[in-house]
Amino acid sequence: MAEEAKYLDLPLEEVIGDRFGRYSKYIIQDRALPDVRDGLKPVQRRILYAMHQERNTHDKPFRKSAKTVGTVIGNYHPHGDSSVYEALVRMSQAWKVKEELVQMHGNNGSIDGDPPAAMRYTEARLSGISSELLQDIDKDTVDFIPNFDDTDYEPIVLPAKFPNLLVNGSTGISSGYATDIPPHNLAEVIDAVVYKIEHPNASLDKLMEKLPGPDFPTGGIIQGEDGIRKAYETGKGKIVLRGLAEIEPLRGGKEQIVITELPYDVNKANLVKKMDELRLERKVEGISEVRDETDRTGLRIVIELKKEVDSQGVLNYLYKNTDLQVSFHFNMVAISDKTPTIMTLPSILDAYINHQREVVKRQSEHDLRKAKDRAHIVEGLIYAVSILDDVIATIRSAQDKKDAKNKLQEQYNFTETQAEAIVMLQLYRLTNTDVTELEKEAAQLRERIAYLEEILGNEAKLLNVIKQDLKRVKKAYKSDRLTKIESEVEDLKINLEVMVPSEDIVVSVTKDGYIKRTSYVHLVLLT
Repeated sequence: MAEEAKYLDLPLEEVIGDRFGRYSKYIIQDRALPDVRDGLKPVQRRILYAMHQERNTHDKPFRKSAKTVGTVIGNYHPHGDSSVYEALVRMSQAWKVKEELVQMHGNNGSIDGDPPAAMRYTEARLSGISSELLQDIDKDTVDFIPNFDDTDYEPIVLPAKFPNLLVNGSTGISSGYATDIPPHNLAEVIDAVVYKIEHPNASLDKLMEKLPGPDFPTGGIIQGEDGIRKAYETGKGKIVLRGLAEIEPLRGGKEQIVITELPYDVNKANLVKKMDELRLERKVEGISEVRDETDRTGLRIVIELKKEVDSQGVLNYLYKNTDLQVSFHFNMVAISDKTPTIMTLPSILDAYINHQREVVKRQSEHDLRKAKDRAHIVEGLIYAVSILDDVIATIRSAQDKKDAKNKLQEQYNFTETQAEAIVMLQLYRLTNTDVTELEKEAAQLRERIAYLEEILGNEAKLLNVIKQDLKRVKKAYKSDRLTKIESEVEDLKINLEVMVPSEDIVVSVTKDGYIKRTSYVHLVLLT
């Protein structure tokens, strides 16, 4: 009977359903989708936290990426090293994220799709703006949970002093859900958050005055304001994104198309190859050469045209038939209250503001406890100095440190913490100068305690702290908008002349009335 009890006779569909349900829950909540509060997936959060714990910050020297990956796997993320390293590299790629969270030395890949160097060759550290995601994490601002082997603790979310989900966007595929949130301009996002704090019931139109649309790290042109509006209103929408191309004149009556910005997430090498294939296969007439002239000064693709060619027609053909113009589909899904949710722009802003309310409240409570504890000790030290001879005599008559503390508590009503501070006080601190310093510190602590109590007791004050933090981040890290927004999607019209090769032909009619077109060159070769 004991042997039989080890086995359960269960239907296959029930077992598969249960196991797949658990797996799905895991990859939805703990792998592929970002948290709406800090905009990070678990692996990204663990990388940043591990680097923070290792003091691998922007003001310290770079360290080998392999060391960071090892720390993350060993302490927080028991998965393959390649997935951790890929996540680390992506946070450093300027063409993928609007604000790099990691700085990297060495080959971290390219816009051509080249893979990064192995982690034993590259070096990494946190960027300056990452410190804003992690700021005050040691002040009990967020909850911690045990790591996978119960040897350490990790945060379930970062304090995030800026709205990282909108700033850097996110992309991911899980079970039954996918997310595609584009990056935005840091200054514009912060302006929108501040406006939402000041006007909780702000309309979408007012928010879009502050945040008109995505701002991709690769620049380009967005067409279709209606698509942006629909996405911000419903969480789903579509925009047209095209590269920045200009037609430049050349000597001898020729022209060339110069591309200096590409649509987001387009592989440059594949685009150049596709354009050259169109030239070789004569799908489009008039292109004499396609060159990639990209160098350290910036991206530059040159398409040299033949004489008397409709250059705008060729450009329109390239927009329509290559990745020089693509569609971007918004699918703004994030984890909110432990649930995958389709987020609108107002709901993302509200979720972030609520997170900051909690962070600032917990931070103020922590600082208030510390300030009150210190004020209590300073108060005891000031009193001890005022009866210094008696205190010294009491300590000298004691048998040991413990006895001295007990006598101070019994004879002068000091608390245990005050007594501890007094017996640990160094003799040089007993000068008049240090008494004055203690009194000055006591006054500063009283002001600090009053300020923190006001924040905790006044919602307007608390919201003002959030706004000041955001404005500080904006001032330190703001940058110009790279992506231009056009209200309408251009209807591309392609002149048939650019698709038809220019050649001499012979048209012949047979006695039965059939018409035949023959290339003149082919006819000459036959004869």
